[in-house]
Amino acid sequence: QLQLVESGGGVVQPGESLKLSCVASGFSLDHYAIGWFRQAPGKNRQAVSCIGTDDDNTYTLDSVKGRFTISRDNSENTVYLQMDSLKPEDTAVYYCAADVYTLHVMCVPKPEGSWGQGIQVTVSS
Repeated sequence: QLQLVESGGGVVQPGESLKLSCVASGFSLDHYAIGWFRQAPGKNRQAVSCIGTDDDNTYTLDSVKGRFTISRDNSENTVYLQMDSLKPEDTAVYYCAADVYTLHVMCVPKPEGSWGQGIQVTVSS
């Protein structure tokens, strides 16, 4: 069974950091480009950051550039999203997805890809 499980979310104050993890089971992440997406209440889902199979073709949403960093550890079958200097507008449910189409200017999930269940990130003073 293919499964992705996110962890590391929570409630933080503006300016603080969180590190999200996405662990895969049932398949090897190193065969796939992986993406982090988010959806805030009343808004469309948006790609936050994606990374290719060779750590290439990394995409990052303009509003999080310089604050968020995606990385992968294939030995742990895990992808991370380090989020620094968090802002209230970063509040959303964050999802990881395996098998995305990513270039430096875009990231789109493939229909046949797998998704995690999502994890809440809340930034509030």
